Amino acid sequence: MVKSVHEWKEEVFPALESKASEFRLMGYDKVTAEDIWNCLNEKVWKNNPSKRLFEIVQDILRLSSNVYMSYLTINAHQDDNLMASIAALTKKES
Repeated sequence: MVKSVHEWKEEVFPALESKASEFRLMGYDKVTAEDIWNCLNEKVWKNNPSKRLFEIVQDILRLSSNVYMSYLTINAHQDDNLMASIAALTKKES
């Protein structure tokens, strides 16, 4: 059966937990299943494609630490830019 990626989330949660556990063993202490899901959505499943269950699980289990680190780095830069923008706006208002 083919469904959009987001429709499979509940069914693949054990695989997400497994990948998060694997990454925690590699030293990513704070990674969660939700982090893995968000990373895959941004890096692998852009535009919510339709896939079969085994394809989703395969994508989860194949997620490399390099892709995850890239995701974290980009998000950290975006957060820094957002914080700088907020600081600039609040400074002007003061």
